[in-house]
Amino acid sequence: MIDIRLVRDDIGSVRAALGRRGVDPADVDRLAALDVEARAAVGKRDEARAAVKALSRQVGEARRAGDVATAEALAARSRLAGEEERSLHVVAEVAQEEVRQALLYLPNLPSADAPDGDGPDGNVIARTWPDTAPAYTDAQRVPHWEIGAELGLLDMERGAKLSGSMFPLYRGFGARLLRALTSFALDSHADEFEEVRPPTMVLTETMVSTGHLPKFEEDAYHLERDDLWAIPTAEVPLTSMWRGDILEQADLPLRLTAATACFRREAGAAGRDTRGLLRVHEFDKVELFAYSTPEQAPELLGSMVARAERLLQELGLQYRVLDLCAGDMGNSATRTFDLEVYAPGVDQWLEVSSVSWCSDYQARRATIRYRPTGGGAPLLVHTLNGSALAWARIWAAIVETGRQADGSVVLPEVLRPYLRGEVVIAGPG
Repeated sequence: MIDIRLVRDDIGSVRAALGRRGVDPADVDRLAALDVEARAAVGKRDEARAAVKALSRQVGEARRAGDVATAEALAARSRLAGEEERSLHVVAEVAQEEVRQALLYLPNLPSADAPDGDGPDGNVIARTWPDTAPAYTDAQRVPHWEIGAELGLLDMERGAKLSGSMFPLYRGFGARLLRALTSFALDSHADEFEEVRPPTMVLTETMVSTGHLPKFEEDAYHLERDDLWAIPTAEVPLTSMWRGDILEQADLPLRLTAATACFRREAGAAGRDTRGLLRVHEFDKVELFAYSTPEQAPELLGSMVARAERLLQELGLQYRVLDLCAGDMGNSATRTFDLEVYAPGVDQWLEVSSVSWCSDYQARRATIRYRPTGGGAPLLVHTLNGSALAWARIWAAIVETGRQADGSVVLPEVLRPYLRGEVVIAGPG
């Protein structure tokens, strides 16, 4: 969440920054009004608390002096003051919770470097790879769901039979390809990132820490009986690994990577890009995550984008990098770069990675701080996260890009060590 002190000290700048994200200035004004009310309520409670303490002290003094009548009179006043203090405490807690809830729904302040824009049309293409777009053959212009069915790699019908629509089922070489991609990515990140295998079910507090709750509850899978949530990304558990803790500055940046299944209800996606693997409820992804100081964050952001790009280049997939505008970034981000691959069979650019710098927005929600090397009070860390990579759409692009005239599929050479030396999926003949 954003720092409430920014609202108190410079509400105009907060209105302007959040206005770039489409936030109604009235929402900021409402937050400011709630904060004034909460601080006033806390002030009244603290005054009442001080009065109770003063009366208690006077009662003790009267009893020590042997003045029983005065002591009893003061004790009666103290009991009444205590009842008032307890009542004011409830009012103050309610007022403070209203401020917290308002803060939980507001997005992060966008970086001044993020382009202006209200939505996807405002995103800026930062670069493309390769410099000259490949020429695709007719064989590559077949959608992956047809290729997958023809070669026994992908069975969407049986996936739907098991779990409903938009739950893919990979078979044979299709499943091996998915596993190979995960191993390839984890090995590629092992030089700097510690591998973690976190739980895929997490507490409500864990989802709140990243900003996925409460605002995006309808897009998440909730196990109400146990009050657990299926993670939409490994970012969620990785962010909370040090929730409530204080790190040492000397240990930053702290880099983590994890391969997990990810679950998203895609509640607003009905009837939109739902063929094959274009939009699914469950997919595998390798995530990059880092805790850092504010000074380390910009360089880390660039290096995480570069890692995702390097994987795409090694896989031989045409891609582009988008610098997301303020109005199209995720709620928690201050700056985001998306990577999209071109899938010739569906003739679409498909998002396969989103790399974000979240400043101290998540750390404030999760109370994650670091102790400065030179001394002083602990400071909030900055968090960064990014997909490197999400596999469903990568799988689709690889199968479409690698399809040959005879119906076979040639896979990227870099995956050979993870496929027992096989990089050709034989055609139907």
